[in-house]
Amino acid sequence: MTQTSGSTTPSPDARRNTIVLVAAQAFLGAQMSMIFTVGGLAGASLTPDPCWATLPLSLIVLGSVLTAQPMSEFMAAFGRRAGFILATFAGAIGAAISAYALQIGSFALFCLGGVFAGIYMSAQGFYRFAVTDGLPIEAQSKAISWVLAGGLAAAIIGPQLVKLTAQAMVVPFLATYLAIIGINILGPILFTFLRIPAPGRRAKGVHHVGRTRLELLKDPQIAVAMICGMVSYALMNLVMTSTPLAVVGCGHDTTDAANIVSAHVMAMYLPSFFTGHLIARFGREVIVGIGLFILAASGAVALTGMDLEKFYLALMLLGLGWNFGFIGSTAMLSAAHSPEERGHVQGMNDFVVFGGVFLASLSSGGLMNCSSAGDPTAGWQAVNMAMLPFLTLAGGALIWLALRPKETR
Repeated sequence: MTQTSGSTTPSPDARRNTIVLVAAQAFLGAQMSMIFTVGGLAGASLTPDPCWATLPLSLIVLGSVLTAQPMSEFMAAFGRRAGFILATFAGAIGAAISAYALQIGSFALFCLGGVFAGIYMSAQGFYRFAVTDGLPIEAQSKAISWVLAGGLAAAIIGPQLVKLTAQAMVVPFLATYLAIIGINILGPILFTFLRIPAPGRRAKGVHHVGRTRLELLKDPQIAVAMICGMVSYALMNLVMTSTPLAVVGCGHDTTDAANIVSAHVMAMYLPSFFTGHLIARFGREVIVGIGLFILAASGAVALTGMDLEKFYLALMLLGLGWNFGFIGSTAMLSAAHSPEERGHVQGMNDFVVFGGVFLASLSSGGLMNCSSAGDPTAGWQAVNMAMLPFLTLAGGALIWLALRPKETR
């Protein structure tokens, strides 16, 4: 079942919402690049066992997994604005807990802060869906791309704030988490300008509630979109989580790690200015396939060595592959369900996607630090080799969908 398209001209509210969500992705989203740059290093400073260094980052993703469906249902009942504002409060609380944990040297409390940060991360994932509310299918891919393009500013703001704050106080990284509290305070102010009515009000008098969750999962396009979105995001997270540990472990410094993460995040979002146009020209499935191929190329480059230039190239390819794979799969999903089904579909999708990201993040530290007896080169190779079976899964699913007769897709 697909959404029907009406006028192809966005309304004034739709244009306003796009601007608000681009700004949210840019400024509020900067906190995620900050957390993923310093989280593993901060975790390593708090735990005597390096195998658990990335656990706080994994718990951020777990918090996102556990709250994706409730957040989707909350927004379906009370509106996008209420959900996004609630999430910024959770992000501020998480950063405050993490800052206090660094102050007293508590790894367990630092992990708890990560769970609250995951609530914000869950809501940020819905920015890309919120911008499509009320838009015809023809305009959705470009709108999704513009919102994700806001991450380009986040790629600049986040790492620069890390450079300014990482060693600004006696306790390393404490000032970074204090800065994240300030970022989240901007959220409620920004979202007052959002104009997306709650679906319950918009659909008043409409009795059709769409397909059940099981029926939705049996839709081939929805199932394949979820698989490709999950693999694209999970593999990006798997490698990015280990990158600061690999860079520093090979003798480079924290500034190098921040610069590489910055280049990676820019590669994630800069292509968004034209990804929507490429989808419109070549189709969603083609762009997703190209994204999976680029992710494989990223792993191949990473396996060739630990020089800084190879880190930069591998991580930039990783970001580009994520962009094509994730935006393409999001566009596939948005075109495969009706407006009244979005609460079920979007919640299930992000549960699947971030469930995969959680497992990838949890595995990242173990592959990097424990599977290689502490050898950063062997650990980095193990991380990148782990991409292969999942790329095979997503690529196979995409080929299966492409080979199905059109009338059954």
